[in-house]
Amino acid sequence: MTEHFDALETRAPAEREAALMARLPAQIALAQARASAYAHSLQGIDAATITSRAALATLPVVRKGELLAQQLQQPPFGGFATVGWGPDCARVFASPGPIHEPEAPQRDYWRMARALHAAGFRRGMLVHNSFSYHFTPAGSMLESGAHALGCTVFPAGTGQTELQLQALATLRPQAYVGTPSFLRILLERAAESGQACESLRHAAVSGEAFPSSLRDALAAQGIDAYQIYATADLGVIAYETAARAGLVVDEELIVELVHPGSGDPVPDGEVGEVVVTNFNPTYPLIRYGTGDLSRVLPGSSPCGRTNMRLAGWLGRADQAAKVRGMFVHPGQIAAILRRFGEISRARLVIDNPDGKDRMVLHCEAGEPTNGLEGAVTDALRESTKLRAEVRWQTPGTLPNDGKLIEDLRHYN
Repeated sequence: MTEHFDALETRAPAEREAALMARLPAQIALAQARASAYAHSLQGIDAATITSRAALATLPVVRKGELLAQQLQQPPFGGFATVGWGPDCARVFASPGPIHEPEAPQRDYWRMARALHAAGFRRGMLVHNSFSYHFTPAGSMLESGAHALGCTVFPAGTGQTELQLQALATLRPQAYVGTPSFLRILLERAAESGQACESLRHAAVSGEAFPSSLRDALAAQGIDAYQIYATADLGVIAYETAARAGLVVDEELIVELVHPGSGDPVPDGEVGEVVVTNFNPTYPLIRYGTGDLSRVLPGSSPCGRTNMRLAGWLGRADQAAKVRGMFVHPGQIAAILRRFGEISRARLVIDNPDGKDRMVLHCEAGEPTNGLEGAVTDALRESTKLRAEVRWQTPGTLPNDGKLIEDLRHYN
């Protein structure tokens, strides 16, 4: 259905598996030798014996909470990176948590070119990049992949909608990268002002859910949009293709699905947490738990790519939630409770009326003092980088179930 990025995408599954397993011992040995966190957690492990998925499954899973704790004790990377400040680390990012990620000065460090190619991006295109260029690595991820394909990039970043519309009208890019919700906003604002965006024909979207209704609405405006599944720690994990049949796993990763809260693989077809092992020499993550739930689809994609396919995002293995491209963690809500003693219990409820993500922090407090609502609102926005509404509840109203984040979003 489309031309492929390279021959790796169409090789026999057994050939791919053998190649990945042949590379695995060296990656584990590198992590043990050059990343102190793995020197500790994998102490006594003979890397030469880890040559199968069964052997890999005996190693511990590293989850985001552990990564954050390690980074707090041993900044900046918690002993998981093999580089420090200097020419081998071109940039460092701080994702919400904060969790720090290194970026090495190499072509397509985040392996984004393959996913963009599957989305129809080609050499000579101008790409409008509306991902953030500060703190988090999303802007750099997409820019480096586009450059690797031979594209020119307009670094729009987030916000400033009117200025972005001016740039779209003047520069007439053929492609867009960013969240799907912001692309919808740009198109709606353009229509309201009578501005045409007919130059846009391709889009690669990430950072939030991409419902089929929005995909069809974009297609009706002549924009062929594809989803990319990526994280700030790992770069690309999987990507959509023209087959529209799940997300194809990237060629440079080993992906497992495990029972949430454990490292035990689930049977084929069952929902489990996505756990990834990469071959990045700068940031060698071995069995890194993403916290995302998915399942493996049977067989190969009709597009001819033969790698494992994921069904897409099916929820979170923990209470953390992704809202408008940013993760919100239970620890951030707990920090609000610690900071404001007047609040006895709180729960962040996330929903999406009219298809737009909304956050409401429900707080139990006897008699909220003057200015408390504004202070809590500001503290939550400072912590999460997102807007949220605060609503007061009578003490004893919220369930006593330990849940700090409740995700009520529905996608069609």
